[in-house]
Amino acid sequence: MTEKSRRKPRQARAQATVEAILEATFQLLEESGLTKLTTNRIAERAGVSIGTLYQYFSDREAILFALSQRQSDNVRKKITELVLENPETSAVRAIIRALMNGPTGSHQTRLILSDALFRSGGSDVMSRQHFAFLDSVSRQLSFDFPHGREAAFILTHTVVQLLRAAAAEPELDLNPEVLEDELVHLLESYIENLTSRFAPAKS
Repeated sequence: MTEKSRRKPRQARAQATVEAILEATFQLLEESGLTKLTTNRIAERAGVSIGTLYQYFSDREAILFALSQRQSDNVRKKITELVLENPETSAVRAIIRALMNGPTGSHQTRLILSDALFRSGGSDVMSRQHFAFLDSVSRQLSFDFPHGREAAFILTHTVVQLLRAAAAEPELDLNPEVLEDELVHLLESYIENLTSRFAPAKS
């Protein structure tokens, strides 16, 4: 994957500058969407010169990618916290709820950032993140089904892709609570099927 940042923010001031640029980008996306988003407007909103902005990011796409990564990381952390701190709640429901409510911003902003992640090779990033999540959670919880590569792919990508589709089609006016229930039923049915297929044969 191509490195998007030109300078890695190693000092506190540099990190603060990057955060200001990302926050400015998020605010502008919320206000006017992607069509009016330019690096000049981002720099102005962040309170930095355009030259400073280009020290850290090569172009607008690089900024969107960094912002989408931050959103993705925050969701992954929230999922892990929900599953490990609320064992009485279905792990599947906790994951789906975090994915539905985790990313901040409007549906349109979330869709823009999701597209930016995928355009920049983020599907590979997402895969690594979700496998890391499955690995961390499986050490804490008892998973009684075999989550091999193919099964893990289905479990971690089905909900993400369906939620992207829902965000892209707001005219469907889907009820979030009903959608959550249906996604839970979908994944739990798949897990139940996995369990029955790979259960040890009774002697």
